[in-house]
Amino acid sequence: MDPQAGGLSTRWKPAYTLTILATLTLGILIGTIISKGVRGQESKKNSDAPTPLTIPSPQQLSNQFSQIAKELEPSVVNINTESTIKVPQRRRRGGSDQDGGDDQNPFDDFFDRFFGGNGANQGPIRERSLGSGVIVDAKGYIVTNRHVVEKADRIRVRLEGDPPGVLHDAKVIGADQETDLAVIKIDTEKTLPVAKLGNSEGMQVGDWVLAVGSPFGLSETVTAGIVSAKGRNIVPNRQFQSFIQTDAAINPGNSGGPLVNMAGEVIGINTAILTDTNAYAGVGFAMPSNTVITVYNQLIGPEHRVARGSIGIEFAAQENPAIARVYGVNSGVTISNVIAGTPADQAGLQVGDTIISVDGKSVKNGDELVADIAGRKPGTKVSLGFVRNGKKQEAGVTVTDRAKLFSARLGEEEEGGEPAAPKESKLGLTVRAVTSEMADRLDIAAGKGVIVQDVKPGAFADDVGLARGDVILEINKQAVNSEPDFNRVAATLKSGQDVVFLVLQRGAGRQGGTIFLAGTLP
Repeated sequence: MDPQAGGLSTRWKPAYTLTILATLTLGILIGTIISKGVRGQESKKNSDAPTPLTIPSPQQLSNQFSQIAKELEPSVVNINTESTIKVPQRRRRGGSDQDGGDDQNPFDDFFDRFFGGNGANQGPIRERSLGSGVIVDAKGYIVTNRHVVEKADRIRVRLEGDPPGVLHDAKVIGADQETDLAVIKIDTEKTLPVAKLGNSEGMQVGDWVLAVGSPFGLSETVTAGIVSAKGRNIVPNRQFQSFIQTDAAINPGNSGGPLVNMAGEVIGINTAILTDTNAYAGVGFAMPSNTVITVYNQLIGPEHRVARGSIGIEFAAQENPAIARVYGVNSGVTISNVIAGTPADQAGLQVGDTIISVDGKSVKNGDELVADIAGRKPGTKVSLGFVRNGKKQEAGVTVTDRAKLFSARLGEEEEGGEPAAPKESKLGLTVRAVTSEMADRLDIAAGKGVIVQDVKPGAFADDVGLARGDVILEINKQAVNSEPDFNRVAATLKSGQDVVFLVLQRGAGRQGGTIFLAGTLP
């Protein structure tokens, strides 16, 4: 072994040992740092664990919608009605090649649309329906829609806060067909909350509104929207049904409930919707509160009816600039018809006259004229300013009762305001005149015969085989082309007399199938 080499080995041995120790120390140090870093990452990862939730302390947040709903809901009621519906009966007819085994007839739907029911042999049906209303007097007076309580045998009201099943019987104080409004009353010892009515004229398109009611029987339901339009006339020939349109959700059961502004005031009564599905489609209509107040005040009066004034004229429902240009006027109402014997006729007004003022107040259109005259009591005298052949003139006119004046045209009785129903004759049936639509469908001449609307079971007409939808052309060789004709001939028939009907059977019109039905009147 080389001594020099050995000396080097001996000399470097301590240095080698130190190098190894330094390396180990560095490794341990690095390992410690890495280990701490890993533990730090694990600790950080553990910090992502979910923290339990806690229920915060309740806070009263400012929300105008909820405040209005809370104030108004106690005065909004749920209305339950029960009605008895008489279903017309149909008699199976034998001895005809046209009868099938199941007695089905393609004309059933056609006659059902005119007369109602399904023509099946069944007894009366009990129908239940729901609506809404709003308390306007602490004594128990409630405003709702006429169609909610119309023909109801029993009306019951549920108040907010009442236990389930507790209902209060109500009676109808008055109803108005023209505006579809009604007033009902309940008797209760409770102190009833009352809704505040506002002025509907103050509402503008775009204003926020709430609709409150019981859609589909879900009481205390509140929906929000805006006023979409004003002055909507959606019912033909109804001059007093000018609605507020809204997109607040209104559904079946909302009828009679209030439409409310942001001051918590009732500015309308929800009445109708425009839809193809019988449910909310974004277009609803409410009767303005100003109209509601006027009608309510008359319905709670001694006569419990609305008396509206009229002078007996007719005019175009829609304004037409051509009429104004031809008759040389810039505004006003040009008369298209003066009904004989009416105040307008007695005052000398003529077709073509343009009414421009009432008692000195200018009239711009038909709505303004109707609103003014209708709001006056029958017997009131007014001065009408009008233009005839370019010259201004005046005439004094005495306002008369519109219901009596137009009762025949409206299809109403003078006092009750209900549609006139056909009277049952001694033959045991009721009839209607054949309308042009019926005549087209049955392929018969218009104005010929009368159509059977209903037959009393077991009566003479039933015994001889007459049925709903048959068209009676003659009785004992005498033509009957109207209800008066039928009533006149029927009145001459006596007990023991032979009676022969010439009848166009239902569904046989296109084949020209007429038959005789005969019997001896008991």
